[in-house]
Order: sequence, then C-alpha cells, then structure tokens
Amino acid sequence: MADQAAIEKIVANLHWLGHDCFRLDRPQGPIYWDPYRIAGGPTASLILITHDHYDHCSPEDVAKIQGPETVILAEADAAEKLTGKVAAMVPGKTGRVGDVDVVAVPAYNLGKDFHPKNNLWLGYVIKVDGVSIYHAGDSDYIPEMDKLIVDIALLPVSGTYVMTAEEAAQAAMAIGPKLAIPMHYGAIVGDETDALRFAKELDGVIPVRVLPKE
Repeated sequence: MADQAAIEKIVANLHWLGHDCFRLDRPQGPIYWDPYRIAGGPTASLILITHDHYDHCSPEDVAKIQGPETVILAEADAAEKLTGKVAAMVPGKTGRVGDVDVVAVPAYNLGKDFHPKNNLWLGYVIKVDGVSIYHAGDSDYIPEMDKLIVDIALLPVSGTYVMTAEEAAQAAMAIGPKLAIPMHYGAIVGDETDALRFAKELDGVIPVRVLPKE
C-alpha cells in the first residue's frame, strides 16, 4: 500500500470530468477512464473503457483526446467501436502500458439486468507511481470486491443502474482503501446528494473525497 504523501500527489492530479470519467494528469501523458460528454483535453497516453454503453464508450469523446500514440484498453464490445491502438480486455487480463500496470476486474449487477455478469464487463485496477487505483465501472457491490487491495477506490453511488450510496459504502468498507471517491452521478441518474450520503456513511471509517466536476 502506498503512503499518504503518494496518494495525495495522485489525488492532486486527478480530475473528475463527470459521470464515470476521470483524468489523471502525468508527465508521461494523462490517463482517462470512460470519457463522456467532455469538452476535450490534453492528449491521452492511456484510455480505459469499462463497457460499451454509450455513456462509457463514446467514440466521439475518445476522438477528442486520442492521438496516434494513445493506447486504449477496452471491454471487447467497446473495443470493436474504437480505432487506433486498441486492445480488448476481459476480467482477469493484465497489461502494462509504459510504466502503468493494469488489471481488468469484473463489474456487474446483482438482482438487476443492466450489466449482466456474463457480458464480462469491466472495472480496472491500475498501479501508477506506486499507488493503486480501482475504478469500479458500472457495478453493484459484488463478491470480487472483497479480494481487492487498493489505495484509492472510485465507486458508483447513484443507484438505479449501479450501487446506491449505502451499498457503495458497504463496498468501500469491504475493500478498505485509504481513500474513496464517489462517481456515477450528475449526468444520467443521481446527483451530489448521493455523493454526500456516501461520504456520511463512511465518516470516521474511510476518508472520502468528493471531487468537483470540471
């Protein structure tokens, strides 16, 4: 596990662009997760796509930040919609892009049909500058989360298609990250009250940072 100074350095360079989209700025080039409804931004070194729903795999938004050297790792159906240096991922598959280690992990629903387990859709755990970051994708609190050991967890909190704030708090307590950051609100479903409920549930248990939308 990383020390607090390393985690804070990552968070200082982590930008929430709305919904499930984040950008991590690095000298080697930024890393993006699920770009959607973005105005643009610096050219990506790496783009991670969790699944092929339009609000996660948006070729138009990818094109805004994609350069000739950009590497894209994507769930298999999403990979077919994209061009360039694209590699398809399935749960359990690992990769290394530059100095970034990537592990694809499962993401799915329990008791609802929006994100079936057999679709093999994804979350990602990456390790960058000694810090491990988990992006859960569109998921409920699933058993596989109990086995994760990560420094930062990016968790959906809006309910309907993913975990509720309360369920996401349970997931965070099972994972035990040094920092949890809520996502998946403010675009399709959910709003900041979900993020604040998530933070309240974890008050005194796990530090939570609610990032401003940029």
